[in-house]
Amino acid sequence: MHILVINSGSSSVKFSIFNSEPESEPDAVLDGEVSGIGTAQASLAVRWGSISPPVPVQVDAKTSLEAIHLVLDEVSKPSTPPLDAIGYRVVHPGPKLNRHQRITDTVLADLEAAVVFAPLHDPDAIRLIREAMRRFPDIPHYACFDTVFHEAMPEVATTYAIPARFAAQGVRRYGFHGLSCESVVRQLNAADIRPERVVIAHLGSGCSVTALRDGKSIDTTMGLTPTGGIVMGTRPGDLDPGLILYLLREADATVDSVEQMLNHEAGIKALFGVNDMRKLREAAAAGDERAKLAAEVFTSSVRRAIGGMAALHGLDALVFTGGIGEHDAVSREAIASGLWRSQPMVDPTLNAAHGSGVRRISCESSA
Repeated sequence: MHILVINSGSSSVKFSIFNSEPESEPDAVLDGEVSGIGTAQASLAVRWGSISPPVPVQVDAKTSLEAIHLVLDEVSKPSTPPLDAIGYRVVHPGPKLNRHQRITDTVLADLEAAVVFAPLHDPDAIRLIREAMRRFPDIPHYACFDTVFHEAMPEVATTYAIPARFAAQGVRRYGFHGLSCESVVRQLNAADIRPERVVIAHLGSGCSVTALRDGKSIDTTMGLTPTGGIVMGTRPGDLDPGLILYLLREADATVDSVEQMLNHEAGIKALFGVNDMRKLREAAAAGDERAKLAAEVFTSSVRRAIGGMAALHGLDALVFTGGIGEHDAVSREAIASGLWRSQPMVDPTLNAAHGSGVRRISCESSA
């Protein structure tokens, strides 16, 4: 059985085809990504099996819909195995959908109603689903939601201290990056690593910190939307509610203009000028004061979240994942070294080593 999995983001569409058979781990037949959507540097890269990825080819992808067409054209080529199903990552399902499920007209209607909760992510995902269902009408399509993993959180972790009428409208803390957390738990189990109390730091363009007990979510930094929590690439993380009111009272401000700013112009981009952690680290190492401040604000934000989770829920293992978490050794060391200053946590050699999948980076003496 060949399953196409699609993850659409605000500036990229990642896709993979897996050969999935009962009682065996899925094998990746194809991996691809359209990146830089909306820029002159938009590109398409495709890798078959374990072959090294080719040099990305520049493409015309000014909009998410153009990127979607490129992906669907790629997986429709005669050389691509026939698809048996398609699964989509969807960030926010809204209050009515609380499990991964097959997409029907009713599910699509519920997703349309949930756009208000995740305007940065959900519209593109819905456009992608509709176009793929049009191109592949005879196979089943499934939505997998970033919030489902956090359905296990206790009520104390999901409740906002605001009038109850808003809770009746679906206003609560949902949590996100749940599919990433599910993957982490699965990989730890496969490696026979089963700590009771785990904190996952998902660090990429979007960032969150989640506390787990026995593999289940009990607390997380993101709330009603993916805008809150820790500092991110273009999002600010948690803000004083009074600051939001201040921004709305500015001359010519509208709800839409403030929402645009908070989702696209805040975070690392606001502090450093661009949303690029690699460039940020290079500039900070070269002495750029603006870059050093941005790096410390980001690092401190993540440390604060991890420290809070550890204090509340305990900590037996800390897991880094996401683009920054997986690839940026400097960020991992900076975050971990500031958690318990009286003792080292990260082994410099293990942390600097390249690798994929689950790998230990802590020193032998780490608590």
